[in-house]
Amino acid sequence: MHLLDSSISKAEQIISLASERNWMIATAESCTAGLIAATLTEVAGSSAVLDRGFVTYSNQAKIEMLSVPQDTLLEHGAVSQATAKAMARGAIANSCATLSISVTGIAGPGGGSADKPVGLVHFGMATISDLGHDVQIFKNHNRQQIRALTVDHALSMLLAQLQTP
Repeated sequence: MHLLDSSISKAEQIISLASERNWMIATAESCTAGLIAATLTEVAGSSAVLDRGFVTYSNQAKIEMLSVPQDTLLEHGAVSQATAKAMARGAIANSCATLSISVTGIAGPGGGSADKPVGLVHFGMATISDLGHDVQIFKNHNRQQIRALTVDHALSMLLAQLQTP
Protein backbone atom coordinates (compact mmCIF):
# COMPACT_ATOMS: atom_id res chain seq x y z
CA MET A 1 0.00 0.00 0.00
CA HIS A 2 1.48 3.29 -1.05
CA LEU A 3 0.45 6.11 1.24
CA LEU A 4 -0.08 9.61 -0.03
CA ASP A 5 2.72 11.95 1.04
CA SER A 6 0.15 14.18 2.74
CA SER A 7 -1.02 11.28 4.93
CA ILE A 8 2.22 11.02 6.90
CA SER A 9 2.31 14.79 7.43
CA LYS A 10 -1.29 14.70 8.68
CA ALA A 11 -0.51 11.74 10.94
CA GLU A 12 2.40 13.67 12.49
CA GLN A 13 0.13 16.64 13.20
CA ILE A 14 -2.58 14.38 14.62
CA ILE A 15 -0.15 12.67 17.00
CA SER A 16 1.21 16.03 18.14
CA LEU A 17 -2.20 17.65 18.69
CA ALA A 18 -3.73 14.59 20.36
CA SER A 19 -0.72 14.42 22.68
CA GLU A 20 -1.13 18.10 23.60
CA ARG A 21 -4.82 17.55 24.36
CA ASN A 22 -4.17 14.23 26.09
CA TRP A 23 -6.72 12.59 23.77
CA MET A 24 -6.78 8.94 22.79
CA ILE A 25 -7.86 7.83 19.31
CA ALA A 26 -9.56 4.65 18.09
CA THR A 27 -10.17 3.63 14.50
CA ALA A 28 -13.02 1.48 13.19
CA GLU A 29 -12.13 0.33 9.70
CA SER A 30 -13.85 -1.77 7.10
CA CYS A 31 -12.66 -0.99 3.56
CA THR A 32 -9.23 0.19 4.76
CA ALA A 33 -8.67 -2.88 6.97
CA GLY A 34 -6.41 -1.12 9.47
CA LEU A 35 -4.56 1.26 7.17
CA ILE A 36 -5.60 4.36 9.13
CA ALA A 37 -4.21 2.93 12.36
CA ALA A 38 -1.11 1.72 10.48
CA THR A 39 -0.53 5.22 9.10
CA LEU A 40 -0.82 6.77 12.56
CA THR A 41 1.72 4.27 13.88
CA GLU A 42 4.22 5.36 11.23
CA VAL A 43 4.79 8.31 13.58
CA ALA A 44 7.03 8.00 16.62
CA GLY A 45 5.04 8.69 19.77
CA SER A 46 1.80 7.32 18.36
CA SER A 47 1.54 4.84 21.23
CA ALA A 48 0.73 7.77 23.52
CA VAL A 49 -2.47 8.55 21.59
CA LEU A 50 -3.61 5.53 19.56
CA ASP A 51 -5.68 3.36 21.87
CA ARG A 52 -6.72 0.71 19.36
CA GLY A 53 -7.92 -0.07 15.89
CA PHE A 54 -10.90 -2.22 15.06
CA VAL A 55 -10.81 -4.00 11.71
CA THR A 56 -14.43 -4.95 11.11
CA TYR A 57 -14.59 -6.14 7.55
CA SER A 58 -17.62 -8.40 8.04
CA ASN A 59 -21.04 -7.40 9.31
CA GLN A 60 -20.66 -9.89 12.16
CA ALA A 61 -17.44 -8.15 13.25
CA LYS A 62 -19.23 -4.78 13.19
CA ILE A 63 -21.94 -6.22 15.44
CA GLU A 64 -19.61 -8.05 17.85
CA MET A 65 -16.72 -5.59 18.13
CA LEU A 66 -18.45 -2.24 17.67
CA SER A 67 -22.02 -2.96 18.82
CA VAL A 68 -23.46 -1.89 15.46
CA PRO A 69 -27.14 -2.84 15.65
CA GLN A 70 -28.03 -5.67 13.29
CA ASP A 71 -31.15 -3.70 12.34
CA THR A 72 -28.95 -0.84 11.11
CA LEU A 73 -27.05 -3.19 8.84
CA LEU A 74 -30.24 -4.82 7.54
CA GLU A 75 -32.06 -1.53 6.94
CA HIS A 76 -29.21 0.63 5.60
CA GLY A 77 -26.45 -1.80 4.62
CA ALA A 78 -22.82 -1.93 5.69
CA VAL A 79 -21.91 1.00 3.43
CA SER A 80 -24.14 3.75 4.79
CA GLN A 81 -24.22 6.86 6.93
CA ALA A 82 -26.04 5.00 9.70
CA THR A 83 -23.45 2.24 9.82
CA ALA A 84 -20.48 4.65 9.71
CA LYS A 85 -21.93 6.61 12.63
CA ALA A 86 -22.69 3.43 14.59
CA MET A 87 -19.13 2.21 13.98
CA ALA A 88 -17.65 5.49 15.27
CA ARG A 89 -19.94 5.46 18.30
CA GLY A 90 -19.06 1.81 18.95
CA ALA A 91 -15.33 2.53 18.77
CA ILE A 92 -15.73 5.12 21.54
CA ALA A 93 -17.94 2.83 23.63
CA ASN A 94 -15.58 -0.15 23.30
CA SER A 95 -12.27 1.63 23.91
CA CYS A 96 -10.55 4.23 26.05
CA ALA A 97 -10.63 6.72 23.18
CA THR A 98 -11.78 10.32 23.28
CA LEU A 99 -11.98 10.52 19.48
CA SER A 100 -12.78 7.89 16.87
CA ILE A 101 -12.92 7.68 13.10
CA SER A 102 -14.74 5.02 11.11
CA VAL A 103 -14.77 4.12 7.43
CA THR A 104 -16.97 1.80 5.43
CA GLY A 105 -17.03 1.76 1.66
CA ILE A 106 -16.71 -0.01 -1.65
CA ALA A 107 -13.09 -0.15 -2.80
CA GLY A 108 -13.82 -2.30 -5.84
CA PRO A 109 -13.20 -3.29 -8.45
CA GLY A 110 -16.49 -5.16 -7.99
CA GLY A 111 -19.28 -4.85 -5.46
CA GLY A 112 -20.69 -1.53 -6.62
CA SER A 113 -24.24 -0.77 -7.70
CA ALA A 114 -26.16 2.21 -9.08
CA ASP A 115 -27.01 3.32 -5.52
CA LYS A 116 -23.61 2.47 -4.06
CA PRO A 117 -20.92 2.80 -6.72
CA VAL A 118 -17.32 1.67 -6.44
CA GLY A 119 -15.46 4.46 -4.66
CA LEU A 120 -18.31 5.33 -2.27
CA VAL A 121 -17.00 5.72 1.29
CA HIS A 122 -18.88 6.78 4.41
CA PHE A 123 -16.88 8.26 7.28
CA GLY A 124 -18.05 8.50 10.87
CA MET A 125 -16.40 10.50 13.62
CA ALA A 126 -17.24 10.48 17.29
CA THR A 127 -16.16 12.09 20.51
CA ILE A 128 -17.66 11.40 23.90
CA SER A 129 -20.35 14.03 23.21
CA ASP A 130 -20.53 14.48 19.42
CA LEU A 131 -21.12 12.40 16.31
CA GLY A 132 -20.42 13.38 12.72
CA HIS A 133 -20.48 11.99 9.20
CA ASP A 134 -19.00 12.65 5.80
CA VAL A 135 -19.31 10.85 2.49
CA GLN A 136 -16.99 10.81 -0.50
CA ILE A 137 -17.11 9.16 -3.89
CA PHE A 138 -13.62 8.53 -5.21
CA LYS A 139 -14.49 8.06 -8.89
CA ASN A 140 -12.22 6.64 -11.55
CA HIS A 141 -9.67 5.18 -9.16
CA ASN A 142 -8.45 1.65 -8.61
CA ARG A 143 -8.76 -0.25 -5.32
CA GLN A 144 -5.35 0.82 -4.03
CA GLN A 145 -6.04 4.48 -4.83
CA ILE A 146 -9.49 4.42 -3.23
CA ARG A 147 -8.05 2.98 -0.04
CA ALA A 148 -5.19 5.52 0.01
CA LEU A 149 -7.61 8.41 -0.61
CA THR A 150 -9.89 7.07 2.13
CA VAL A 151 -7.01 7.00 4.63
CA ASP A 152 -5.99 10.52 3.67
CA HIS A 153 -9.54 11.87 4.02
CA ALA A 154 -10.02 10.15 7.39
CA LEU A 155 -6.78 11.72 8.62
CA SER A 156 -8.00 15.13 7.37
CA MET A 157 -11.18 14.68 9.42
CA LEU A 158 -9.20 13.73 12.55
CA LEU A 159 -6.87 16.67 12.07
CA ALA A 160 -9.76 19.13 11.62
CA GLN A 161 -11.39 17.86 14.80
CA LEU A 162 -8.17 18.20 16.77
CA GLN A 163 -7.59 21.73 15.42
CA THR A 164 -11.05 22.85 16.59
CA PRO A 165 -10.79 24.80 19.85
